[in-house]
Amino acid sequence: MALILTLASPFPVSLAARRPRLPSKKTTHDKKQSHTSIGFGGDKKHELWRCVEGCGACCKLQKGPSFASPEEIFTHPSDLELYRSLIGPDGWCVHFQKSTRTCSIYADRPYFCRVEPDIFESLYGIHPKKFNKEACSSCRDTIKAIYGSNSEELCNFNNSTRGIF
Repeated sequence: MALILTLASPFPVSLAARRPRLPSKKTTHDKKQSHTSIGFGGDKKHELWRCVEGCGACCKLQKGPSFASPEEIFTHPSDLELYRSLIGPDGWCVHFQKSTRTCSIYADRPYFCRVEPDIFESLYGIHPKKFNKEACSSCRDTIKAIYGSNSEELCNFNNSTRGIF
């Protein structure tokens, strides 16, 4: 699945402003949550980002002005050209299979379709230690923009990242 706009990025403008700049296909990460002890022996649970099958919100490449444009994300003309070539007439990635909500080139998708710490750092300037928090926030914003705040897709994503199955 692709992450991932005006002709835009999968992420809201606020995230793109933190450059250098990604998204967007996602890799599956461990479902476990990490626990960090804070203050008086209490545990604080941290979400772990993971892609949820059957979503594909990031594959909607034209999301609107509240998302960063490709020009705000990419510094290399070849990346910009490749990204634009993926946008179908309906604004969705040409490789997104709407009937199954899967990517037809998932294994060979471009680097910017991968939600990974090093890609977030290179494209958005997000330090790897902040990857999970930023990736979860970005996916939530994208899912809300595509499917709505009360969507099954958002509920599935929230349950997945919080370890509720």
